[in-house]
Amino acid sequence: MSNDDTTAVRSQHRFNEASLRDYMKQHVADFPKSSNEFTVRQYSSGQSNPTFYIASGDKEYVMRKKPPGKLLPKAHMVNREYRILSALHSIGYPVPKPFAYCQDPSVIGTEFYIMQHIRGRIFRDSNLPGIDPGQRHAIFASMIGTLAKLHAIDWNKIGLGDYGPKSDYCKRQVSTWGRQYNASKTSDIPEVDYLFKWLNNNIPKKTERTTIVHGDFRLENMIFHPTEPRVIAVLDWELSTLGDPLSDIAYCCMPYHMVLDEMKGIVASFAFDNVPGIPTEKELTDTYCYYRGIKPPLSNWNFYIALSIFRMVGIGQGVYARSIQGNASSETAKEMGKTIPLIAKAGVIAAHSQSSELSAIDESYGSFGILKLSSRTRQLQKQIKEFMKKYIFPAEKVIYEHMQNTSNRWTNIPILEELKAKARQEGLWNLFLPGASGLSQVEYATLAELTGWSDFAPEVFNCNAPDTGNMEVLHLYGSDEQKRQWLEPLLEGKIRSCYCMTEPGVASSDATNMALTITRDGDHYIVNGRKWWSSGAGDPRCKIAIVMGRTGDKSVERHRSHSMILVPIQTPGVKKIRPLTVFGYDDAPHGHLEIEFDNVRVPASNIILGEGRGFEISQGRLGPGRIHHCMRSIGRAERALSLMCDRVQNRVAFNKKLAEMNTIQHHIARSRQEIEQARLLTLKAAHLIDIKGSKAARKEIAMIKVVAPNMCSKVVDRAIQAFGGAGVCQDTILPYYYVAARTLRIADGPDEVHLTTIAKMELREQTKAKL
Repeated sequence: MSNDDTTAVRSQHRFNEASLRDYMKQHVADFPKSSNEFTVRQYSSGQSNPTFYIASGDKEYVMRKKPPGKLLPKAHMVNREYRILSALHSIGYPVPKPFAYCQDPSVIGTEFYIMQHIRGRIFRDSNLPGIDPGQRHAIFASMIGTLAKLHAIDWNKIGLGDYGPKSDYCKRQVSTWGRQYNASKTSDIPEVDYLFKWLNNNIPKKTERTTIVHGDFRLENMIFHPTEPRVIAVLDWELSTLGDPLSDIAYCCMPYHMVLDEMKGIVASFAFDNVPGIPTEKELTDTYCYYRGIKPPLSNWNFYIALSIFRMVGIGQGVYARSIQGNASSETAKEMGKTIPLIAKAGVIAAHSQSSELSAIDESYGSFGILKLSSRTRQLQKQIKEFMKKYIFPAEKVIYEHMQNTSNRWTNIPILEELKAKARQEGLWNLFLPGASGLSQVEYATLAELTGWSDFAPEVFNCNAPDTGNMEVLHLYGSDEQKRQWLEPLLEGKIRSCYCMTEPGVASSDATNMALTITRDGDHYIVNGRKWWSSGAGDPRCKIAIVMGRTGDKSVERHRSHSMILVPIQTPGVKKIRPLTVFGYDDAPHGHLEIEFDNVRVPASNIILGEGRGFEISQGRLGPGRIHHCMRSIGRAERALSLMCDRVQNRVAFNKKLAEMNTIQHHIARSRQEIEQARLLTLKAAHLIDIKGSKAARKEIAMIKVVAPNMCSKVVDRAIQAFGGAGVCQDTILPYYYVAARTLRIADGPDEVHLTTIAKMELREQTKAKL
């Protein structure tokens, strides 16, 4: 929020500013009492409660007050706004801090409250003109994530148990907005009457569980970080209550249903019409479902859209009626009159749509088969390709030189930090996490393949292992405090993490062998044991480790005896023993470390999900992560094949180009076949995760763990053969690619374990098929 969107206080809203200043001196704790400056400006936006910018000395505030004149019953209840802001601010939800509420009308003529002024961006036009497509999508993803977080709040725990009725929300909403419309009605509009009747006859019998509902949740009512696509405050809580959360997500999706020819030029800023980067309605609702753990599609969707539009009709009619009376809060209020019939028409159309999910899906999105990608995904593919060509590939030489410098090998690489800032600005950030990006596993898989062309690209896009897997663990299973302390800085790229599972003293291919102990001691756990191949632990930015170890004794069932716990790297007793090399590569500054945990004491609250849940978490963590690894391996193979093709067309032996030799041609042909086969199998696994979850895709995940690294090894080996001596030295990326592919055949579990799993599952399925 800034003061750029302000005007002088309008005549109908003037009040005694001196009286307000005296009140703030007494009731606002940090108000500069000695300052003689006191500036009041009115925000030009807002159609309901008048809102004012206030400055005194170096302090800035915002005041919201009831409008003057005759008001509709139960409307403009600023006391409820102040109450919910106080409750939400107390638990860290992004809202302005409330300072004081005054119900004494003698101070400035009406009730009002004072809250924190927050500087950031407010997007009045939902089409986000002037914002690049990548940023647009990230902005919408942040908005939906913030909404899902609101709906997950336990309203009883924050003192809002009596904030509203807990049943019949939809019925009450239809009735309330019908009364509001009729109370401010200025003419007969048949579409409004029809919509009211239809809604009354189609109220859903079964609805979602009761949550806090904002009531007017849309882009314009949020403040975004000045430079990042991140919500830092949600505004305008006048319509908040307890109710059905689907009403909020539907309200967000109204612009998808405002694309009528008659509306063009009238409500253009509130309608989406094929704007690049803005997600489709299905992408938006799927992202919401992912955050909430709800299986799409959302039921009775056409009712919720029609109800949202009817609410907008009621609000708009009230604004228009107040403009006629001369006490509207916005200068543009009179324009609302001509939009009401058009908005109501859009509501009637939405009510009768068979599936409003289909109304905004890009035509090319099709039935969401594994090879039919959204326009958003294709745009991201294009952005990533261009970014890699422009920035990442040219930077590789500088990065390698840094890594070979013995004096600073284990330090941050400056150029990577520069590239990360650029990627974030372009919205190419945290794409791996569906809740942040809105992408399905299939869609992100196609992007992971592109990042596999350079081993530095995943970090640039904050999509690198092991951070991605650790972030998924915290996102899916972490407590609110664990997310605040560790997930948020990981998502922002401020810190790195490591994952400690493999142990030097046991055969870690059988994970139940893990011997490190996690022992409860009052309000703490004590961690003792040794881990190795803790990838990422060498990075100076690595601040947190997820450690898996034994919490149960031998009497506990094998797969319920291990747990995961968060151990800050700086905790006393955490000792970095040595960096391990992979065929001679130490992968500095990332590193793969051997670490000893010697009586490491951490709070009991650091346990993830609970004791004995380690393997349960592992299964949730490994599914998407394996897709990412395999697709990056496919990207490596594609680059190796590209290098091989360039090489053989430019080298001559025995009086002809290598490309003309049958053996080389066969190598190229086999490589292409194997890459395509591996890609399709990996996409099938990703598709199964999308529609059925990781457990249902277990066999396919096991198959790609074997197929992808073996394929990559073969393709890279053929490329090395084509390069000859150059293929095994530091002049090309091929030796490292070969090492990486070979290592994955162990790092993701040995081939033999996966093959056994595949065979057992296949035998069971074959036996079932014959019964």
